[in-house]
Amino acid sequence: MSTPAVPPVPAVPSVPAVPSVLFVCVHNAGRSQMAAAFLTHLGGDRVQVRSAGSAPAGAVNPAVVEALREVGIDISAEIPKILTVEAVQSSDVVITMGCGDACPFFPGKTYLDWKLDDPAGQGVDAVRPIRDRIEQRVRALLTDLGIRAAA
Repeated sequence: MSTPAVPPVPAVPSVPAVPSVLFVCVHNAGRSQMAAAFLTHLGGDRVQVRSAGSAPAGAVNPAVVEALREVGIDISAEIPKILTVEAVQSSDVVITMGCGDACPFFPGKTYLDWKLDDPAGQGVDAVRPIRDRIEQRVRALLTDLGIRAAA
């Protein structure tokens, strides 16, 4: 007698047709900006994307801007934004990247924590591997959300 197959449990349960994702890191100048840019680029209008920081920097890291430019994504006009309770409340998925307890918790939201090196103070050569890991994670997130990534 064989054991029936157990279906996999989705990483992001019951999201709406157009889910909203919030990426949070301390300065909103590197990791969260890259993740938001990739999700916007690959998810298009099939996902709402936000990013914020618990202590936003004055500008996006220039090495991050350059590393994304190399893969055809322009974030030169982006500015770091402050994390607000409203941004968390209006998001279905909240992904933190090193801000820890600074992110408010609301029941019913999906919270993920992506452990990634901080590109602050790094040159573009050090940012590229971080960029590539973020792209891989964003592609996996899209799959978990049931959204096909743009080519």
